[in-house]
Amino acid sequence: MATVRIGLFATIVGLTAIWSVFASAAETRVANKAPAAASEDALSQGKTVDDPAYAAFDAGNYVKALEEAKKAAARGEPAAHTLIARIHEEGLGVAKNNATAAEWYHMAAKLGDVNAQFALAVMLTEGRGVKRDYDAAATLYEIAAAKGHSEAQYNLALLYANGTGRAVDMAKAAELFEAAAKAGHAVAQYDMGTLYATGEGVPRDEAAAAKWTKRAADGGYDAAQLEYAIMLFKGRGVKQDRQRSVWYFRAAAEKGNPVAQNRLARLYAYGVAVEPSIVDAATWHLLARGRGVSDFSLDRYISRLTKDELAAARLKAAEWRERYVTDR
Repeated sequence: MATVRIGLFATIVGLTAIWSVFASAAETRVANKAPAAASEDALSQGKTVDDPAYAAFDAGNYVKALEEAKKAAARGEPAAHTLIARIHEEGLGVAKNNATAAEWYHMAAKLGDVNAQFALAVMLTEGRGVKRDYDAAATLYEIAAAKGHSEAQYNLALLYANGTGRAVDMAKAAELFEAAAKAGHAVAQYDMGTLYATGEGVPRDEAAAAKWTKRAADGGYDAAQLEYAIMLFKGRGVKQDRQRSVWYFRAAAEKGNPVAQNRLARLYAYGVAVEPSIVDAATWHLLARGRGVSDFSLDRYISRLTKDELAAARLKAAEWRERYVTDR
């Protein structure tokens, strides 16, 4: 099995590699990300328009929000417990305290609040504020996943894929990835593409791999944009369309994906699907190299640049970096 290229909180065995546009050797991408935290919108579910706790919270008056949330919690309102937990977890108007946050998430979870169930599962996964307990985390993810919580479905899929808290079961992992993917979870869509490409947990199907990868790519996920660009470039699972692949390579490159920047540099260097441009090739190569993707052949290629051409490439690279930082 290849090494996983995605994952919110674990390196999982079984997912795929990204192939070079011009070379045949596979390049494995490994991404170790933190578990998905409950989003602001998700944590706000259950509030009413005139909810004083959330009104104060939205206004940035966290001390008032905490005061009002405690009143609501005393009345047994689950979402109020979750809001109190969030305030303590993020240190909003109070000292940050993960242990206190976990206690409030636990109470909210027992009252059935799906966002608290997910948030507490994340804390149990990380061992943050509570002792790490993958089994307990998996149980909470299962409860939240059954209610349609896509991040819980995704994290639970990772546990099944990794054999953490649950026995390895790639078919079950694929089922959960697909549920999250159908709910619009971009990384899950990307992973479904990977599973279909490798035949893990599902029958191998290049067309299905391309379909799911495209969904993630069109949702703006840069790793999926890169992968789908390669599919278009090679005609893998889709009709070959190198001109269209350039759009996806560029989209991922503009998001700062260094592999996509390297591939775009190669396209400009060799004039494949674009007009050749030594300055554009050098620009994207400098950016990719600065982010850790080396390419000896492109190093040799840009050594032919004149001083003016190299200066132009460096200027364009600097302008891109400034724009990238500003946009983020």
